[in-house]
Amino acid sequence: MQKINCSFCGLRDQSEFTYVREMAPVPMLDASTADWQRYVYDRDNPCGPHMEWWHHNHGCRQLLAIERDTRTHEVLNVSPARTSASKAAT
Repeated sequence: MQKINCSFCGLRDQSEFTYVREMAPVPMLDASTADWQRYVYDRDNPCGPHMEWWHHNHGCRQLLAIERDTRTHEVLNVSPARTSASKAAT
């Protein structure tokens, strides 16, 4: 079982978390249909380190920004999503 070090609860099993999606800027509410389609359906699918949003649904219920290596599934970094929102906007 993979372990994730939650910023609020400490080291926990991956089974407590739900994958949300890759980190990406959320389109404005009045964005075009094409922009929303890209946000909802298109994924980068990189090979290597990748930023993702995960929800700690069986713990503190916080949204976390997790850097994970897609080749090895190793969790490289975990931080609260609210402090990482500026990273997604760039």
